[in-house]
Amino acid sequence: MADLAIYYEHPQWFAPLFAELDRRNIDYVAHTLQDHSFDPGEPRLPAPVVFNRLAMSAFLRQDEHAIFYTIALMAHFEHRGARVINGSSSLAVDTSKARQLSLFRSLGLEIPATRVVHRFADVAAAAAQLRFPVMVKGDIGGSGAGMARYDTLEELTAFAAEQGTPAGLNGVTLVQEYVPAEAGRVIRCETLGGRFLYAIALDGAGSTFDLCPADVCMVDRQESGGPSITISAFEPPPEIVRAVEAAARAAHLDVGGIEYMVDERDGTPRFYDLNALSNFVANPQAVLGYDPHEKLVDLLEREIGLARKLAA
Repeated sequence: MADLAIYYEHPQWFAPLFAELDRRNIDYVAHTLQDHSFDPGEPRLPAPVVFNRLAMSAFLRQDEHAIFYTIALMAHFEHRGARVINGSSSLAVDTSKARQLSLFRSLGLEIPATRVVHRFADVAAAAAQLRFPVMVKGDIGGSGAGMARYDTLEELTAFAAEQGTPAGLNGVTLVQEYVPAEAGRVIRCETLGGRFLYAIALDGAGSTFDLCPADVCMVDRQESGGPSITISAFEPPPEIVRAVEAAARAAHLDVGGIEYMVDERDGTPRFYDLNALSNFVANPQAVLGYDPHEKLVDLLEREIGLARKLAA
């Protein structure tokens, strides 16, 4: 049995992780989720430590995506005694923007004004309770997919009557006030083991909803001719760092990003997204001065060591 089993979906995103694991001679196996199946009666584990690397954007790449399958798979491993990194508890939050917003508010953090609905007929009525422009987005999203902006209630009503509005994969839809981000900037804070790791500023939030900062995402945007974003290291104030760490712990997030923006209307930081799939940042040595994959593998090594002690 290997020391570590990794379950992933995107064919390219995890090359830096695999390279660092290989460099340290860690005994691991990697399985692609899209062609995976499991026996719920099987007591054996693939490894004592399991690392979930599912991306919520998987539905953009496969019609028969593994998003809900992975929740069941990770819960199965947990029931059998594995230490699952980003397990079923974090997936429950990752797979619902509505849950993320509720979690942020439970911690006293500000969020964009939002209404959550599950019927198409309720979208316009929900929007009428908010300030325009509004965003309509699915409860599960990835890379900015399934998001639409409407500047007036009339525009939303007319478009919805003709073409429909975005709906979540799980039948849940969010209607949310569009927050004009100060300087068109979103801040993504990365966490590891419930602690703040680093933050980056993503400039260009006013031109695109796809703010993925990883290498492959940046290349994809360039090749498609899509709007570009610029990335720079950022140091949030201490109260934001404390808030991010509290949210990561509340979500049982072992590794992942939390995003907020400063509302240019009133200067309020508004938290809006939690993402358990972090590919870190493109060109990390230039942006951060180090490669965060090294710290991620440090965590994996610690978890493997703990698992060995428990098994002894």
